[in-house]
Order: sequence, then structure tokens, then C-alpha cells
Amino acid sequence: MPSHPPVFIVHSLAHAVAVLREAAAAGRAVVLASAPGAGIYAGPGWFGAVAEAARAAVPEAEFSALLDCGDDAGAAMAAIRAGIGAVVFTGRTDVAERLTEIAAERGCRLLTDPLPEATDLGALFFADEETLRRHCREILAGPASR
Repeated sequence: MPSHPPVFIVHSLAHAVAVLREAAAAGRAVVLASAPGAGIYAGPGWFGAVAEAARAAVPEAEFSALLDCGDDAGAAMAAIRAGIGAVVFTGRTDVAERLTEIAAERGCRLLTDPLPEATDLGALFFADEETLRRHCREILAGPASR
């Protein structure tokens, strides 16, 4: 069993629900992550709504949500204020230090490195539910390094 939950980059509610259904069936915790920089162009409102709708659709799933805000401090601050559980910020170190303090006060984790390993579901944007679920099932059943 891997030491950290597998990370899935989701681009839609359908992606998030497929991941959570398969994770729940496999008894695995997962991370639902946004696409790189999504905190800038899609915003925390969209991502938070996707995560909450997915949670409502698959309440038995164990997961955390991670919004990538790139190097945009304003987007990272908005994500923290919106209550996103974890935020990626790759901007200046001094700004990251301050954002880390603010995030901790609000119960949010701030990561300062891009995700090194994740399964991006972007290529399956228009896939049907069964295709999405089969792909997620294969990833969750794959090598422990995932």
C-alpha cells in the first residue's frame, strides 16, 4: 500500500465522482487535485463546488481536495478564504511563508511545490462514466508507487 493517497487531477464533476466511486469501492483514500493553475482561471468557488458535489454523490469516499494556484498569491489567498483544504502556491518564498501562516490559521495546508506524481484525467474529458471508472479502477489497482 502506498504511503500517500493517489492523486487524480480532475477537470469536471464527472471526473471527481468517478474517482470517488472507485476509491470507495477499493477502500482507498485519494486526493482530488485541480489542473495546474486552475485556482487562477477557474477559481476556488468552482473547485470547491465540484469537491462538495462529489462528496454529496459519494459520501462514503475518503478524499482531500487540492487546488493549484500556480504563482498567483491572490488566487491562493482566495482559495484559503474559500475553505479549500489544501492549496498549491509556487510563487516567491517570502509570500509563501506568509501564506503558510494564514493557511494554518484557517486549517488549510499550503504546498509550495507542484505535484510530482498525479494521474491527469484531462484526456478523458468527454469519456463516458464507465470508461472513467474503468480507468480509475486500473490506476487504483496499479503499482504501489502510484
